[in-house]
Amino acid sequence: MSYFRVTLHRSAIGLPKRTTGVLAALGLRRRSQVVFHPVEAQFAGMIMKVKELVRVEEVDRILTKRQVTASRRPDRGFEVLGNRGSYRGWLALISQTPTWRRQPKELQ
Repeated sequence: MSYFRVTLHRSAIGLPKRTTGVLAALGLRRRSQVVFHPVEAQFAGMIMKVKELVRVEEVDRILTKRQVTASRRPDRGFEVLGNRGSYRGWLALISQTPTWRRQPKELQ
């Protein structure tokens, strides 16, 4: 059996109550929240009503909360350098960028 994996991508703040009601019927309250629904006409109709706010994938099985969280994590070996606005993060970005100066001919 197939399932819709529905993720709330955009916030519903300031939208009509009818739209927020559809999101509530789908079980979506917070951004980046993921819910699974079987592939049926009633759920497809609700998703079409809020298609600008959600991302939808068709999956074969329902994932647990732990599996959804694990799928969002980056692979091992990647590290976060920091906020681009912070000085320490800026130094880390500078140190990893290649230098564009030519090397002396003796080193080439």
